[in-house]
Amino acid sequence: MQNLDVATYVGLLGLGLVAGVLAGMFGIGGGLVIVPALLYVFKFNDMQAIGTSLAALVPPVGLLGAVEYYKRGYIQFGAAACIAIGLLIGAVYGARITMASQSTLIHRLYGGFLAVAAIRMIVWGK
Repeated sequence: MQNLDVATYVGLLGLGLVAGVLAGMFGIGGGLVIVPALLYVFKFNDMQAIGTSLAALVPPVGLLGAVEYYKRGYIQFGAAACIAIGLLIGAVYGARITMASQSTLIHRLYGGFLAVAAIRMIVWGK
């Protein structure tokens, strides 16, 4: 496991905030936002990215899956805690943004986000 510096922890907190806002707006977060960001921005390996994302989502989502990744040593607990804090805060603001927005705008934003994510995965892979 890699050691993370303060700047990385701040970045991970930001990731949690973005994922939280998107979760609040569109009901997404872990697999579509956190895992790709951990892979491409924070340079985690596949198993670390998935395990850490699950650990960040443990309370509401991934307890059993996270346990399996934990058994194999694929969870960065500090990173997961930062993301979880960001998710907690970001989801509130994402929900507020969505409630204050027109349905058409939300559909377009979500569709655009999915298209960018899909193109990134198709064109560049890992």
